[in-house]
Amino acid sequence: MPEANPFDGLERRRILVTGGTGFIGTRLVNELLHAGHEVIVLTRDPRRAAHQFTRRTRCIQSMTELDVGERIDAVINLAGAPVVGPRWSAGRKAGLLRSRVGTTEALVQWVAMARHKPSVWIQASAIGYYGVRDPSESLDEASAPGVGFMSELCVRWEAAARPVDAMGIRQVILRLGVVVGRGGALPPLVLPFRLGFGGRLGTGRQVMSWIHLEDVLALIARGLHDEGMHGVYNAVAPEAITQAEFAATVGRILRRPVWFHLPAAPIRWLGGEMAQLFVDGQRVVPARLRDSGYRFRFPILESALANTLVGRGAAR
Repeated sequence: MPEANPFDGLERRRILVTGGTGFIGTRLVNELLHAGHEVIVLTRDPRRAAHQFTRRTRCIQSMTELDVGERIDAVINLAGAPVVGPRWSAGRKAGLLRSRVGTTEALVQWVAMARHKPSVWIQASAIGYYGVRDPSESLDEASAPGVGFMSELCVRWEAAARPVDAMGIRQVILRLGVVVGRGGALPPLVLPFRLGFGGRLGTGRQVMSWIHLEDVLALIARGLHDEGMHGVYNAVAPEAITQAEFAATVGRILRRPVWFHLPAAPIRWLGGEMAQLFVDGQRVVPARLRDSGYRFRFPILESALANTLVGRGAAR
């Protein structure tokens, strides 16, 4: 049974989306369109995006293509090249920063000139903001940023969007954990299990803070219409798990062995600084969502993975 569209029933709006052709963005744009909203997609490849969304969206390559007199009711800023990929060389770090910070700065500049300001700005970030932390440390939204490139990337990304606060625009910042869904980071993590070579990475004690894609979409929808929602939110499920627990759960759901444990040393040698995404982690808690009474569709990893990997496991 398909999940309900969280954007149904909301006041129809004209929404600018960046990162609309990515893992989260593709599902987001389709759900917005199905709910009757008008969507403009800012993308590096407008022709490809237009084809992807069967020409139901207006696709632009630069904010200069929008007149400052055009009405934009909301901005959802998901822009950013994938952090998983080639090693984080100086050039690749510059590209990752440019794809997030540069895009956000261009958006802010246009909004500053726009005659009709959007009422809300949904800003993506990531729990990488907190850096690599001890598994015993619980991190809420008030916790200090960490050190390292991922922390720098998130800190600068959030800072680039901060000027919209002074424009009277309500801003919601979602620090996303590992997003569980049919795409993104999950398929490469699960592939070894499907091939019979599943196991933990590193010690297995590193903590993985995650969230199901359905909850990401629900939080974006809530951010669009709930005027009491503002500031930073840790967009993670209440159940943080260790990497060993993740491996055991995947093996159990797919009915595959969990035996091929890979030490951290070769992963760090191959991935360099980027290896921290696989063999390090942080225990992040959704304190503000919990206090606001948000009810997660998938609070437990077992049901989230069952829903994603084999199409079973209902939201709770």
